[in-house]
Amino acid sequence: MCAEGAFRTGSGEPLVLVHGFSCVPHVWRPILGDLEGAFDVLAVALAGHVGGDCLPEGVPASVAALADAVERDMDAAGLQSAHIAGNSLGGWIALELASRGRARSVVALSPAGGWEPGSGQERRLKALFRRNHAISTRMFPYARGLLSRPRLRRAVLSSAMARADRISPSEALEVIEGSVRCPIYFDLMEAIEREGPPAAFAGIACPVLLAWGTKDRILPARGCSQGIRNLVPSAYWMDLPGLGHMPMGDDPELIARVITDFILQTARGAHCGAHGTGAQTPERGVAVVR
Repeated sequence: MCAEGAFRTGSGEPLVLVHGFSCVPHVWRPILGDLEGAFDVLAVALAGHVGGDCLPEGVPASVAALADAVERDMDAAGLQSAHIAGNSLGGWIALELASRGRARSVVALSPAGGWEPGSGQERRLKALFRRNHAISTRMFPYARGLLSRPRLRRAVLSSAMARADRISPSEALEVIEGSVRCPIYFDLMEAIEREGPPAAFAGIACPVLLAWGTKDRILPARGCSQGIRNLVPSAYWMDLPGLGHMPMGDDPELIARVITDFILQTARGAHCGAHGTGAQTPERGVAVVR
């Protein structure tokens, strides 16, 4: 049975969706209509997050513990393996699951973990998440009214999305609430700082796509992607022009198509041709390259 907050819909090839740090499964809602016709979609709620299971007694918060919990969710759903799409921390977890042999393919949207340990980027991220949590907590009692106005939605969520005015007020409120009420928010931050970014993703044998919004203000590609690219040198790369850190809200149609096309084309063994270059996302002309 899915944990409270998680959900499963559709039919076809199994697809697991993994949300980011302090977020909620329903952040994937904008793209579900385009995915559930082709896939058996399981959107997990990360352990220790709003809607997710508690971590087992005695198990401290860590990325590995969250990946363990997603494996348990997959086992409970009868999925030995699945295509996995993850955003931010969810992208890091998706790559970890691929290294454990649980992924048929991975689409990682602005995956976390690509900064250098002890770097200025790491310090910036720590300060950013502490500041964002403090601001969200102060504004939360007034959030429902503020988020009812498209321009204010866009302003309030500007660090996470380029076009938050395109999501509904209730979806925006869920994002804020997930951050404010995340039980392991600071414990997980401290664990990531203590343990550092991933050192390896050994054993990844499935196709991987790294897709990054060019307006990502939380994990800008210029300073936060090279570490991931070094760890997964066989991965394909896609720029998402004009999109932010959570691109599934900025342009649901495009992100659903990116995920769908990558899964279907890799299933046929035809993605990006024999040499891994030159494919184009339909209608948008977004290049996929190695």
